[in-house]
Amino acid sequence: MAPELLSGLQEAANMFLFLAFELTLLFLLISYGVGVLQEYVSSERIQSVLSSRKGKGYIFAALMGAITPFCSCSTIPFLKGLLRARAGFGPMMVFLFSSPLLNPVIIGLFVVTFGLQVAFVYFIIALSVSIIAGFTLEKLGFERYVEPVAYDMPTPSGCGSSHVSLEEQQSRWLRIWNTTWKDFKSVLPYLLVGILIGSCIYGFLPTEFISKYAGKDNLLAIPISAVIGIPLYIRAEAVIPLSAALAAKGMSLGAVMALIIGSAGASLTEVILLRSIFKMQMIAAFLVVIIGMAMLAGFLYALTPLGNDVVITIVTAASA
Repeated sequence: MAPELLSGLQEAANMFLFLAFELTLLFLLISYGVGVLQEYVSSERIQSVLSSRKGKGYIFAALMGAITPFCSCSTIPFLKGLLRARAGFGPMMVFLFSSPLLNPVIIGLFVVTFGLQVAFVYFIIALSVSIIAGFTLEKLGFERYVEPVAYDMPTPSGCGSSHVSLEEQQSRWLRIWNTTWKDFKSVLPYLLVGILIGSCIYGFLPTEFISKYAGKDNLLAIPISAVIGIPLYIRAEAVIPLSAALAAKGMSLGAVMALIIGSAGASLTEVILLRSIFKMQMIAAFLVVIIGMAMLAGFLYALTPLGNDVVITIVTAASA
C-alpha cells in the first residue's frame, strides 16, 4: 500500500474515532442538560424571553449563542429543546446561526491569531447577519418547514402529589435520560454518516489543494472557500490555527474568513443532523444564509486594507 494512501487512511480513521466519541459525548451531555433545564424552566418562560413578537428576543438569542461554547453540531440538542418549548421560530434560528460562530473559544482564538480589530469585525458581521436572517426567515413563513415530530414532548409520569419523594426524583432523572437516549438513537445514523464523510475528506484532501484553488489570484477564491468549508468539519479549536497556516501559504484573508464561517457555521455533520428536524426547504435556506454570510465577510475583508495587513503579519510571524 502506498505511504500516502496509508497515511490518509490513518488520519481519516483517527478523525472518525475522535469525532464519533466527542460528538456522542457532547450530544448526550447537552441533551440531558437541556432536559434538566426544562424540568425547572417552564415553556412559558422560554417563550416570553425568545418571543418572536419582541425585538429583544432576537438580540437575546444572538447573545445567548455568543456565550454558549457550542460547535455547529452541539447546537442541535439545544435547538430541539427550544422547539419543544415552543419558543419563537425567529430567535431560535438566530441562536442556530450565532452559537457556533460566536462562541467564546472561536472569538478568543480570533483575537490571539488575527488581532482585536479583525475579531471585532467578524463578531459584528456574524451577529448582524444571524439576527437579520432569523427575522427574515420567520417573516417569510419558514416555520412551516419544521418537521412536526420535532415539537413532540415526552409524556410526564408520576402521581399528581405536590410532594416529590426520593423515588419520584430518581424517576425524573431516569425519564430525562430515556428521552435523551431516544433522541440520540434517532439521529445516530445521520451522525455516523456525516462523521464518515467528513473524516474521509479530512484524511485525503490536502491543504495544498485548498490553497491552490482558493489563492489570492483566483477571483472565485472566496465563494469556493465558503462552499468547501461546509464538508470540512473543523472544530473551533482547530479552524483558526489551520486558517492562519493557510494564510501563511498564500491564501487571502477574505478566503480564509469564508472558510472559517463555512466550516464552523455549517458542517456537513450538522446539516445531516438538521434533516431530522427540518424539511429540505429549511435546510436549503440554512445553507444559503451560512454561505452568504461567509461570502459577505470574505469580500469585505478582501476589499479593505485590513486584510492585507493581517496576512503580512501572519506570514512574517510564520517565517520568523
